[in-house]
Amino acid sequence: MNLEDHPEIRTIRVAAADLNGQARGKRMPAHLAGKVMEDGTRFPLSVMFLDIWGEDIDDSPLVHQAGDPDGVLFPTERGLLPMPWLDAPTALLPLWMFYEDGRPFEGDPRHALASVQRRFKEMGLTPVVATELEFYLIDDSGKDLRVPLSPRSGKRRTGAEILSLRALDAWDNFFTDLYRACEAMDIPAETIISEAGRGQFEVNLTHVADPLKAADDAFLFKLLVRGMARKHGFAASFMAKPYEEHAGNGMHVHFSIVNARGENIFDNGGPEGTEALQHAIAGCIAAMPGSTLLFAPHGNSYDRFVPGAHAPTAIAWGYENRTAAIRVPGGNHKARRIEHRVAGGDVNPYLMIACILGAALNGLEDRQLPPPPITGNAYALDLPQMPTTWETAIDAFEKDPLVARILPPEMISNFVMTKRQELFYLAELTETEKVELYLDTV
Repeated sequence: MNLEDHPEIRTIRVAAADLNGQARGKRMPAHLAGKVMEDGTRFPLSVMFLDIWGEDIDDSPLVHQAGDPDGVLFPTERGLLPMPWLDAPTALLPLWMFYEDGRPFEGDPRHALASVQRRFKEMGLTPVVATELEFYLIDDSGKDLRVPLSPRSGKRRTGAEILSLRALDAWDNFFTDLYRACEAMDIPAETIISEAGRGQFEVNLTHVADPLKAADDAFLFKLLVRGMARKHGFAASFMAKPYEEHAGNGMHVHFSIVNARGENIFDNGGPEGTEALQHAIAGCIAAMPGSTLLFAPHGNSYDRFVPGAHAPTAIAWGYENRTAAIRVPGGNHKARRIEHRVAGGDVNPYLMIACILGAALNGLEDRQLPPPPITGNAYALDLPQMPTTWETAIDAFEKDPLVARILPPEMISNFVMTKRQELFYLAELTETEKVELYLDTV
């Protein structure tokens, strides 16, 4: 996007994604965009490790101990993008953070993913990644959360209506505007379906041979959906479990890996896949206990892990099995891939994709083999379980040597400090206050 072609844009936003996937940044006149593009802008390094309320972390080594120094932020490859959910014409410039001497700041989630991507490149491999994002449309104007009134009928939908065209058509104006905005922002939105919860929908984003772009797409899509919903008079939420009685929101990741010849290393011409597929699955299975915190980063995240409620609870894999944490979809063998089904919609896409791909790479490097694939209902089998509480997930993440092979020490230690602070203060909130906290933020 070239501002010279858009004289109507008078202000821009410059922003980076913090540890919780929140956009942290500044508003400035559009005429300063060129300076930021060339020279960057400055934020405190500690801004990347704020808690969910936007507060500094107590005793963080990046704050008082270090004098709260600045980092320098430069534009990502994305460049300037429109912000169609705002009334005034505005552009967004996504950033990522570096030290003063030009080194990548290891506390920036986007750099964590870039580091994993470089490891693949050194092996002559390229991950091809897509995400599926679930969200609810919600009327939060009253005491209790409800499905918004349909703009077409003036009624509230009372059923889940899985794959219902009627449910989609009830929100046709919203989804039409959403597709138009995705095109303007270069977010490759494909199919949207009505999901299992009342007012719940899922969008598929296109596979791309660039994990950073896939994560950018997911991060920007969440900003867009929340903003566009408010423009239409209701809320959209990626909160893991906004309703106790309905299915939670997930963010599934599909990935394959191609070699320097452009060949899918998971494809052996048949449904079972290659030994490399087995190695990647084994790596994902082995890292799952320690990396659960990245797939379920908030207090509300653990309400989603309910047996039989469309979210995996067991550490297992299977072919064409949606009850398993790791699913190998069927279909054309040329597209043989892994679907990682654990993460909630409330994750930071950069850290989540970094950990999934990093775990798969661990498996490829170690030539691990997974346990046998399961058949049938994973909820009814005697299988290893993921951490079931936020506190145990924090402890597992802090100590796991497989996570330490994927993320830098500074990221791990600051993530743990952030989550322990949130865990402490969240205990003071009522259930209503917790919903209010997470509904619009995650």
